[in-house]
Amino acid sequence: MSEKKPYSDDQLKIILTQEEIEEKITELGKTISRDYAGKELIIIGVLRGSVFFVVDLSRKIYIPFGIDFISISHYSEQVDSAGVVRITKDLDLSISGKHVLIVEDIVDTGLSLGYLLRNLKTRNPADIKVCTLLNVEARRIVEVPVDYKGFDLPNIFVVGYGLDYNEKYRNLQFIAEYNRP
Repeated sequence: MSEKKPYSDDQLKIILTQEEIEEKITELGKTISRDYAGKELIIIGVLRGSVFFVVDLSRKIYIPFGIDFISISHYSEQVDSAGVVRITKDLDLSISGKHVLIVEDIVDTGLSLGYLLRNLKTRNPADIKVCTLLNVEARRIVEVPVDYKGFDLPNIFVVGYGLDYNEKYRNLQFIAEYNRP
């Protein structure tokens, strides 16, 4: 029985393999475990793209912590839009007095993350730091802090490992450059 690929080879060019991603997540988990030892940590995953990263990263962190998710959207649906951001699913846990680690799949323009940081700071956490699997500084519009990062990428469109194109390709276990039609 042959394995059927969920994509055609001419659309996707693999840039990070599953093994490379796993190795980097293990490294991030060790660093985060060391940095937050003895602190009350809440990890906040930004839906939907960060789900795979949050799950795999949480398995590599060896200290107690809480997990919550927040969802944001842009009023404009365009991928490259600099539109207005709003929260569509808020946190269920209180972050007051706690150490918060926002976990993103990708930080590119910084608009969404900048909005989240401003919003979450009003809730009086002990501190807020950012962990992202992918960092694309070439697309940055708003400067945002990135405290933990997996990989720097050039200005390319990528899918896989939670990242999508029209809600497809999130399930890929690797990250690939996608040639949009």
